[in-house]
Amino acid sequence: MNDEITICWLRRDLRLEDHAALHAALKSGYPVLLLFIFDKAILDPLPKADRRVVFIHRSLHQMQLRLEQKGTSMLIKYGLPEGVFEEILKTYNVKAVYTNHDYEPYAKQRDSKVAACLHKKNVPLITFKDQVIFESAEILKSDGKPYTVFTPYSKQWKAKLNEFYIKAYPTEKYFKNLYACEPYPMPSIQEIGFEDLDISFPDVNFAEKLASYELRRDYPADDATSYIGLHLRFGTISIREAARTALANHAEKWLSELIWRDFYMMILDHFPQVQQHAFKPAYDRIQWRNNEQEFEAWCQGKTGYPIVDAGMRQLNETGFMHNRVRMVVASFLTKHLLIDWRWGEAYFAEKLLDYELASNVGGWQWACGSGNDAAPFFRVFNPALQAKKFDPKNLYIYKWAPQYKTEKHDLPIVDHAFARDRMLRVYKAALNEAPV
Repeated sequence: MNDEITICWLRRDLRLEDHAALHAALKSGYPVLLLFIFDKAILDPLPKADRRVVFIHRSLHQMQLRLEQKGTSMLIKYGLPEGVFEEILKTYNVKAVYTNHDYEPYAKQRDSKVAACLHKKNVPLITFKDQVIFESAEILKSDGKPYTVFTPYSKQWKAKLNEFYIKAYPTEKYFKNLYACEPYPMPSIQEIGFEDLDISFPDVNFAEKLASYELRRDYPADDATSYIGLHLRFGTISIREAARTALANHAEKWLSELIWRDFYMMILDHFPQVQQHAFKPAYDRIQWRNNEQEFEAWCQGKTGYPIVDAGMRQLNETGFMHNRVRMVVASFLTKHLLIDWRWGEAYFAEKLLDYELASNVGGWQWACGSGNDAAPFFRVFNPALQAKKFDPKNLYIYKWAPQYKTEKHDLPIVDHAFARDRMLRVYKAALNEAPV
């Protein structure tokens, strides 16, 4: 109890370099103990063979090895955060807890509980911007209200950007201020209730892919995407490094994806109701069919539409899906099958390695038309035309849904023209009751 320390609480920022909260903690004047909590509230509902938990566990293991080389260690706990902190406060003389902002509704509730727990012991919870370039209050319209359309938001984002916002935090200069201690035991993945999986993860070195991304990002067979979403989700790379690399390589389209990420986080922060409700309230009146058998066929990649089935099978097998195909499968579920976008969002939440609440909700509401800057509701992707345009040689389709090389495959679950007409009738019935 005699050791006076500050704690740097890691969550979605699993790295030691270019880290806002860690940089501030290391300059606080007290030795810094790094802490990570496997949060029961997040983990308990997950399937026991969850790729993301494996990724987190491996990332922490690599960090732990580095820290031990520096004569320190990370404290890794499993439990509810407020309970973990109550235990820690009995063991250490904690002067402050430093951490980075998290904008998701659950995270805000969690941090409020932890702050209240710490406040009882006069320990401040000090938070920093780290996972976005601009927070929700930094890019606003002239009347002080948030943007709800991407293009003007993007223009102001780019106009405001300068070196200050993407400069790296020089944490390495202060590593000597890490808390000197013997290695703490790290719980095994089985001890936190999960299975280890024989799986590899994409490399964080994405710069070499930026040129092909600019030219071929819409062609799923080309594998021209950067796979950085997983690393941004868990902070194994800094968003500032990602932006710096994009600018250095003049990767405008790729930078635009980072801006979309900020945009959707800003929307979720200002409008937390979008997690469960349409941004445009009229869309909550849509009479979804929600046919469970058809939903299961979509989940398993058995719709009879080759590019939809290929995308779903890629997702199920790898935890990834090409971005163009994500739009196609989301449009198909919500418009061809008239299944609630929340069903699809929840399935992606379970399966995607790079699952990001703000972007996932934004993408699904964009696809079904209910979002703040969505595709118009009458725009319906034709899966056959999408495949012809972006996978003309069926290379992607045959890789993930090889049954389409033969005659032995599922027949279309619904006719495209019929589905489009049905969707238009159902949407119009809901939306004509109030201005869209």
